[in-house]
Amino acid sequence: MATSSGDISESKFLTVAEVAAMMRVSKMTVYRLVHGGELPAVRVGRSFRVLESDVDEYLRKSFYNAG
Repeated sequence: MATSSGDISESKFLTVAEVAAMMRVSKMTVYRLVHGGELPAVRVGRSFRVLESDVDEYLRKSFYNAG
């Protein structure tokens, strides 16, 4: 979850809207992933923040070969 140096302050946090744009899905899809436990997130007030590295990891694990 933290960077290779182990310092979380160097990590980049993304908003739900930024994650949705990055993945080209709706914000509701990102909320479903967060609430379903598939995508780790931190609650900040009434909103969520997602580590960029967690988004990358989710996408990497989601790839499959078709055909």
